[in-house]
Amino acid sequence: MTVDSVTLYQGPGTGRKFDYDLVVIGGGSGGLACSKEAAQLGQKVAVLDYVEPSVRGTKWGLGGTCVNVGCIPKKLMHQTALLGTAVKDAKKYGWQIPGPVCHDWATMAEAVQNHVRSLNWGHRVQLQDKRVKYLNIKGSLVNEHTVKGLTKAGKETILTAKNIVIATGGRPKYPANIPGAMEHGITNVALECAGFLTGIGLDTTVMVRSIALRGFDQQMAGLVTDYMEAYGTKFAWKCVPQRVDKLSSGALQVTWTDTKTGSEHKDTYDSVLWAVGRAPETKALGLDKLGLQLNKETGKVVLGADESTSVPNIYAFGDIGEGRPELTPTAIKAGKLLARRLAGQSTELMNYDNVPTTVFTPLEYGCVGLSEEEAEKRHGKDSIEVYHAFYKPLEFTVAERDASQCYIKVVCERGGDQRILGLHFTGPNAGEVTQGFALGFQCGATYSHLLQTVGIHPTCAEEVVKVNITKRSGLDATVTGC
Repeated sequence: MTVDSVTLYQGPGTGRKFDYDLVVIGGGSGGLACSKEAAQLGQKVAVLDYVEPSVRGTKWGLGGTCVNVGCIPKKLMHQTALLGTAVKDAKKYGWQIPGPVCHDWATMAEAVQNHVRSLNWGHRVQLQDKRVKYLNIKGSLVNEHTVKGLTKAGKETILTAKNIVIATGGRPKYPANIPGAMEHGITNVALECAGFLTGIGLDTTVMVRSIALRGFDQQMAGLVTDYMEAYGTKFAWKCVPQRVDKLSSGALQVTWTDTKTGSEHKDTYDSVLWAVGRAPETKALGLDKLGLQLNKETGKVVLGADESTSVPNIYAFGDIGEGRPELTPTAIKAGKLLARRLAGQSTELMNYDNVPTTVFTPLEYGCVGLSEEEAEKRHGKDSIEVYHAFYKPLEFTVAERDASQCYIKVVCERGGDQRILGLHFTGPNAGEVTQGFALGFQCGATYSHLLQTVGIHPTCAEEVVKVNITKRSGLDATVTGC
């Protein structure tokens, strides 16, 4: 057993000697943000990051899920598909494109991987610049002040710290009860992957056990999947897979049951991608030995408003936290605020209300605040007013693209100032649109504030500030002019 070669020193105000003020386990977006912020505030910090290879042997560099196998490569591949659609539109706009247009996967994959590697390197440089000790070792907890690290070669390192932060995030789940699922499948997110795969010309089917986009407004979810079906993605609704077999040809045969009829079906595919949720990376951390409280159902860490766990001096945040949004920006912000509190520089807590997000499906869906269902549940159907509009993006007109699913919904309190409870948008650049309007939620935006806002013409976002038809009225919500 070796001790990390740092000078033991008197931890400020502790009466004990620790190697570090703070040890962060997990080098994803949140862990990196927390460690860098703490170091900037004068804390002595180490961050441990170790990627356990996936079932298929895939591993990656520093930066966590978002950088390596999540948001960043996903958005770049989504952009690939959007460009393919733009090429088709271009002909209607007068661009003369000779011959058939086809996509080369290898070129895209190499470009995406190169960008990801540049981000991996950038994170390492930033840690060095900010004097954060980076250790590529697998960390687990010994007690509330001690972390044990294990290298790939099995060498053990012991680190002590005044405070320990767990930011290990989650990994995709495989359905353990389906033969062949783990041996022959890969993992990621369902609709976004299906969308860009369809967009680059691949025959793609989504099998849905129950509903799409669970946890999101279901009217909006329906618009997203309706658009995807028109776009070319196939859906097998209310179907449950039973097994996956690899045929002698190399193709994968999937057997499933249609729960509506009870009948069994089979078909063959080149790849099978499981998108059945994510599990928190808590099992290998030794949390049970410390009696650290987990939610037994989800395996996530039970946290206080200040990201504290049930064990003193141990904190956690990000995807690993029970009830926390599984989103990179919330982890980054929560990590920075935690670092400031631990350094004694602030008492500000993370506000998890009204966090905006976007689903990067072929027709993008952005939202902030409550779904219509959740607003009804909390306030009652008669106490909310829903303003809505079906609109046609100007860029769809010349291209003669169907805009049936381009829709805006603003959910408000019915009484008083009509405070806005939720905003939902399907259409081009939904993330950019939603990000802007999200600011209003932090300022207590009302429907009258929306009407007082001057739109930028001609944009899709301006349609949000023009919504005036209520669902209650039953009037046609189709926008017909300026």
